[in-house]
Amino acid sequence: MSLTEIYNTLQFMWRADVVDSWITDKAKELESDDVGHDLLTVKTLLGKQERFDACLDAFEQEGIASLSQLKDQSAPMKSDRVAKRYDEVMKRWNDLRGASEARKASLNRYQDQFKQIEEHFLTFAKRASAFNSWFENAEEDLTDPVRCNSIEEARALREAHTQFQESLASAQQDFDYLKELDRRIKAFNVGPNPYTWFTMSALEDTWARLKAIVKNRDIELTKEAKRQEENDWLRKQYAKKANALHEWLTDTRMWLLSGAQSGQLSLEEQLEANIKKMNEVRSHKEDLKTIEELGKLQENNLILDNRYTEHSTTSLAQQWDQLEQLGLRMQHNLEQQIQARNQSGVSEDALREFSIMFKYFDKDNSGRLNHSEFKNCLRALGYDLPMIEEGQTDPEFEAILNSVDPNRDGEVSIQEYMAFLISRETENVQSSDDIEQAFKSITLNGERPYVTSDELYSNLRHDVAQFCASQMESYENMPNAFDYKSFTRRLFV
Repeated sequence: MSLTEIYNTLQFMWRADVVDSWITDKAKELESDDVGHDLLTVKTLLGKQERFDACLDAFEQEGIASLSQLKDQSAPMKSDRVAKRYDEVMKRWNDLRGASEARKASLNRYQDQFKQIEEHFLTFAKRASAFNSWFENAEEDLTDPVRCNSIEEARALREAHTQFQESLASAQQDFDYLKELDRRIKAFNVGPNPYTWFTMSALEDTWARLKAIVKNRDIELTKEAKRQEENDWLRKQYAKKANALHEWLTDTRMWLLSGAQSGQLSLEEQLEANIKKMNEVRSHKEDLKTIEELGKLQENNLILDNRYTEHSTTSLAQQWDQLEQLGLRMQHNLEQQIQARNQSGVSEDALREFSIMFKYFDKDNSGRLNHSEFKNCLRALGYDLPMIEEGQTDPEFEAILNSVDPNRDGEVSIQEYMAFLISRETENVQSSDDIEQAFKSITLNGERPYVTSDELYSNLRHDVAQFCASQMESYENMPNAFDYKSFTRRLFV
């Protein structure tokens, strides 16, 4: 055995001890049971394991290879001892390699497991967030105050609620899927989900609360539907009476403006009909009160509109007041005409003509004429009012307006109109002495205290003469002679 072989044998033994010691140290590193607690830590351990395997590969190329070379160069007489030692070291080396592969495989399994857990965490977080958002939106809709303005709105809410209830089957599936995910996650015995604060316990409370809200919403919608049915009945009751009263008010107004002024009736008959109609108007005040009570009920029930009628209590009350005022004006006008006929000698035919003309030009039956209508009416009655260019003033017509419409409100009522025409008919008569002197002037020689029928018809218009003859008393039983003095005194009583 050469000195070199002895040296190589010693080198082998020393090298085997070094390799064995290195293997021992590395084996201790593999004894750790730390496999990580989440995907990040297991990936860190896998990285460390890869570096460990790289170290083994490098050592195999150097330490194990040099040990094998020294084994081959050792002394033959020591070959059994060398071989035994070499086998021991290689066994430990192979065990180390096997342990490393086993740990790597274990870490890979845990990595797959944590990947699955991570996927479950992310899926749960995403689905839980979507479920909670859906719940919050549903809760907002379901807890909105149930307040409708019509049966149709109540029915629309009921239909929407029914559709929502039908959609709960899909929501139930989502909820059940979340429960299954939670069960799978808990089976891994891991900590809380790092991607969401939602827990299955919180979601179960949410789901239970939703069911309670849906049930309460159903009750509220049933109440609202009943309330709207009652409100609609109230609307119809109000509309029925309001429409009927409006129609009656309109017809009565038309009657006052036309029917009561019929040319077939005398002034006294028209006045009597007017008074009778006004009593009827006042009797309908109770109808207005009933409508106002129904209107208050609508306000108390927060009924803001009524599609069955366009007439409010305010407008009907205004119409009733206007109708009453119109009736009173018409009554006053008729009394004025009767007084004018009896005291001033204006004939009933003339008064009827005035009234007919007014109605003709009162196209909108308002009981008033604007200035243009009034001017045309005067022309129709024979007033010689000139045609003027637009923008120019008519002094004569302006003078008339100063008498009829001094405040220039733009309209002439029938009372103002009749008063003006009556005054024009009698404007030359200033006193009883004037009238008496006028009658005296048409008598023979202008001196007699009586006037004959022939003198009346010869000097006065036929209708005026007829009126005077019918109203004057006979003079001291003289045939066809009339006492104009007593007649004149009666006119100015």
